[in-house]
Amino acid sequence: MLKGIDPLIGPDLLRTLRAMGHGDEIAIVDANYPAEAHARRLVRMDGHAAPAILDAVLSLMPLDASVEHAAFRPCAHGECGRLEEVFVEFQQIIDRREPGFRLVPISGEPFYDRIRAAYAIVASGERRLYGNIVLRKGVIRPEGATA
Repeated sequence: MLKGIDPLIGPDLLRTLRAMGHGDEIAIVDANYPAEAHARRLVRMDGHAAPAILDAVLSLMPLDASVEHAAFRPCAHGECGRLEEVFVEFQQIIDRREPGFRLVPISGEPFYDRIRAAYAIVASGERRLYGNIVLRKGVIRPEGATA
């Protein structure tokens, strides 16, 4: 245990987040996703819901403000406008932790290509279908620096 770090974040996830650089992406995937087969680096967090993991990750990692979009979700049942409950929860966490960012839907295979290309995949225990999210890491500016 460490001060100021969500206890959900174990040593493997902490190391992964710290090793990521600006522009690297991390995917948090549901329990049905073939994470073992697709991950370049895999962090297993079975038994934890994807929104809880997202909240813990965003307590430490900034989203990338230098690009138009930095948080992505799949289109449920091929319908990008369809809002699953898990997507609403993801957006609420983003609004609280990284205000001003919108969770952007990506349809079909391009979303899964993005997961496969991610720096790391976090395999959650999320049981809801489509409980996947991809985040692009931003920077922490030096104190006193402006954008």
